[in-house]
Amino acid sequence: MSFPIDQVTAVVLAGGFGTRIKHLLRNLPKPMAPVAGRPFIEWVIRYLARQGIRRAILSTGHLADTIASHFVTQPVPGIQVTCAQETTPLGTAGGFLNAARSATERPPAWLVLNGDSLAFLDLAALTSRLSQSQNIAAIAGLEVLDASRYGTLASDSQGQLTAFAEKRPGRGVINAGIYLLRHQALSCFPQKVPLSFETDVFPWFLTRKFPVATHIVSAPFLDIGTPESLPQAGEFVTANAPQFITPDPPRP
Repeated sequence: MSFPIDQVTAVVLAGGFGTRIKHLLRNLPKPMAPVAGRPFIEWVIRYLARQGIRRAILSTGHLADTIASHFVTQPVPGIQVTCAQETTPLGTAGGFLNAARSATERPPAWLVLNGDSLAFLDLAALTSRLSQSQNIAAIAGLEVLDASRYGTLASDSQGQLTAFAEKRPGRGVINAGIYLLRHQALSCFPQKVPLSFETDVFPWFLTRKFPVATHIVSAPFLDIGTPESLPQAGEFVTANAPQFITPDPPRP
């Protein structure tokens, strides 16, 4: 079964504490870090809107009101943004489930991504990896020269996920933190709290032999989670301006 990208609902994970850059942000949650005149997470939403996503839920936690108050005015045209706050830390997959359960509609598939990173994939191509009837989910992988900061993905000759590997230096395919899940997959998650995609859900899928596709690309990528990478964000956004819905010009 295939489906158009505008039927997919995105859940953006924005509940972390950002401990490594907390001293640089004062009283802001990490996804609200100012970048090129706007919160970083707004650029994530502008990228989703450019790709054709029409609904997004922000999974919030730490300083949730700061994020919610920014998006209450719906600053990005063409996409409806709502927030779902977790009152206790639920983990990446737990936060996603909390957000998905807050939705009034049940889309055929859910896109999950992080509010503190950007990878410019063609999301329609990612949905095509899920169109094969046997796949319960698809996960994006990025080819990088140095995989030392991230977990890596292993896949077979058909592009099916076979393992999550540990962080290791050198060239590799890293987990981009971008997942596409059929709605039916949510009932297959392990029952525990907190719940992590990386250490719980996808390993559980593999042990249960639920087929998961990989979609491996080379694409511009930035994670703002370190003191070294955060200052690069403004130049990164500016250099990739065509990837975003263009902000309205300031009013005189």
